[in-house]
Amino acid sequence: MIAGLSKAVVLYLSPVLALTSIILILFAYLAPTLLLHDRVALLTVTPSLSLIQDGPAEDVDGPSLFLGALGSCSRTLNAGSVTCTPVSLSPVYNLSVLPSDSPNLLLNAPTAATPAFIGVSILFGVLFFIAFTMITFRHKMGSKLAALLDKPTIQRFAAWIGFFSFLIGITSFLILRMWFGKAVHDFNGTITLLGQDGPKLVANISNGFTMVWVAHAFYAVPVIISLSKLNVSASKY
Repeated sequence: MIAGLSKAVVLYLSPVLALTSIILILFAYLAPTLLLHDRVALLTVTPSLSLIQDGPAEDVDGPSLFLGALGSCSRTLNAGSVTCTPVSLSPVYNLSVLPSDSPNLLLNAPTAATPAFIGVSILFGVLFFIAFTMITFRHKMGSKLAALLDKPTIQRFAAWIGFFSFLIGITSFLILRMWFGKAVHDFNGTITLLGQDGPKLVANISNGFTMVWVAHAFYAVPVIISLSKLNVSASKY
């Protein structure tokens, strides 16, 4: 039973996890500029009184800002339409919807290298998913293709592509998390110091990072399986 369950995980669940992780990372990477404009972001600035008064939170209408790795989206009111900046590896965030007394200079974009490395990681991830799926289901393919996919060189290539994709991706998003975490801390700290005279805004790390951590947890399963196969293959030769 345990052997059958293990085989089912390798054959069916791990390719699904690999595909799901790529989709989640793509959503977090392309949002909010290309999709899910006001629903997924890495950092949000929303109307709130939480930083300038005690007690239960009250609903406040005002500008909102949604920042991502490739650009930003914004709206002037809670029910207003969302406008987005062009997609770029070196995005210039549109902060014009925020009041002039808010600490806008603290909300700057990361260096172009970080989004570029995430793009490379996604490309490697797609290659790994294709190679891993073909290797996993090689017994259902023709004998010539199955023999090719059974070679240690091919399996080693797929495993290392997956490993580097995972490593580059999670490192790049960790850098982004520290970058935006510092921005949130400084932005909210400045508004708190301004007190009642400050803008009614609050910055928060958003759900895009949650998607990224879940995606990499999923992605680790096929990568570990692929690397473990290397050890088994190496022991045969």
